[in-house]
Amino acid sequence: MLDSTDDASAMPQTRILDDLSARISEFLAASPAKDVEKNLQALLSAAFAKLDLATRAELDIQAKVLARARDKLSELEARVAELESRLTRK
Repeated sequence: MLDSTDDASAMPQTRILDDLSARISEFLAASPAKDVEKNLQALLSAAFAKLDLATRAELDIQAKVLARARDKLSELEARVAELESRLTRK
């Protein structure tokens, strides 16, 4: 069990850790790493733009178009089969 002296010593440790975390965050925000990350993202975006890649939205649209085309093809196949069966009956 923790007594009141343990609670008292835990509070300053928590504050120290919070302060250390805040200082590390400030350091990383001000460091060149942030600039490197931004530059790398810009470089990758430019490279991907040159590759003429499709976006997720474009792929989703094409998937829907393909699904509709498949449905229509199935309907047409069924219709052709029906018309062929009518011809053979005559």
